[in-house]
Amino acid sequence: MNEQTLQSTIYIGLNDADTGVQKFSTEKYLSILKNVCRNYQVAFSVHRINGGYFHVDGRYTEENTLSLMLMDVPETTVLEIAKDLCAFFHQESVMVTTAPCKTVFVQENLDDLPG
Repeated sequence: MNEQTLQSTIYIGLNDADTGVQKFSTEKYLSILKNVCRNYQVAFSVHRINGGYFHVDGRYTEENTLSLMLMDVPETTVLEIAKDLCAFFHQESVMVTTAPCKTVFVQENLDDLPG
């Protein structure tokens, strides 16, 4: 069944806001992110990507970034998660995008196939 849902993505850079250097391993940041999602009781997908960011003072940085995708999570919860990750990762800001999408859950069992 097709269902209209909201897809929210939070982009979190890993370079420290003050030093411009990644202080911990990407795996450590992933562990924190997973704990945050578990504590908010939200299902998620996360991707490791690279990105560039212009700071408020004009500095430019390229950094490892985590892209956290949340499906059909209330906007208030998404923003709370974003605020937590911004603080925990010591970021100037994190970017949140939201877009409508259709979601289909596909299920199949090999025992149900003919033959």
